[in-house]
Amino acid sequence: MKGSTAKHGISLRTLIRKSSELSGPCLLIAGDMQGAVFGGLLDCPLKPTPKRKYQGTNQTFVFTTLYGQPRLFRATGANRYYYICMNDLLALGGGGNFALCLDADLLSATSGPCETFGSLCLAHNPEFELKHVELWGFAHVRTTNH
Repeated sequence: MKGSTAKHGISLRTLIRKSSELSGPCLLIAGDMQGAVFGGLLDCPLKPTPKRKYQGTNQTFVFTTLYGQPRLFRATGANRYYYICMNDLLALGGGGNFALCLDADLLSATSGPCETFGSLCLAHNPEFELKHVELWGFAHVRTTNH
């Protein structure tokens, strides 16, 4: 794990800065106050853009634990609105609603039905307070055969 609101304070800029230590895919994990856990797969390091410009590939997905078992929502091909990263906004998906949109202080967020991933609301409510936000990176471990 590279970034966590519990460890590093509450700021999207801090999360973006910590993502520079990661390369390749990273998993954004967040939760609401009612116990749902959700997030999505992004490319790291996160690269903020000055304007709302979508990034990512069709490997991007979102997930939630809200509906009992964890549910994964992959890109539907409806559009290429994978995610937006700005210094004051991190949003996944598009077409109607963002699947998940985090604000600059990582205190509140929104989620709604999203065409990009064919997802429903990922949290208990469309507007909610965040309980936690974490960013996990994946390292490739090389093994040698003796």
